[in-house]
Amino acid sequence: MTAMLLKMQMGWGETLKTSIVGLLVVIAILAVIAVLILLISKIMGAATKAFSKKKPETEPVKETAAPPAAKPAGRELPETESQGTLQLENVDEPTAAVIMAIVSNQSGIPLNRLAFKSIKLIEEK
Repeated sequence: MTAMLLKMQMGWGETLKTSIVGLLVVIAILAVIAVLILLISKIMGAATKAFSKKKPETEPVKETAAPPAAKPAGRELPETESQGTLQLENVDEPTAAVIMAIVSNQSGIPLNRLAFKSIKLIEEK
């Protein structure tokens, strides 16, 4: 059998055809793999967008650097105590309390660490 294989020789034309067919098969397989990767990335991108839309709206906001609040000298400020005074202009106390609670919640900074100076109602013209 090996003697028969040794007698079989390919010419230049047949060798060239075999090489070209081999290269075309490799390129076709690589193209199919590239298309599959693109399809998978599109599917995953769509799934990620759909998942991010389903997140709850009450997701906590990342804490940003707050301006340094003045501490009373010599002691820590307890959570139940506020600092400074607050001027209210055309705003009642319950409304001001709601505004301060919203700011605290959205910023992620505890209410006793925030220093409100004034809350003023701005009239629309």
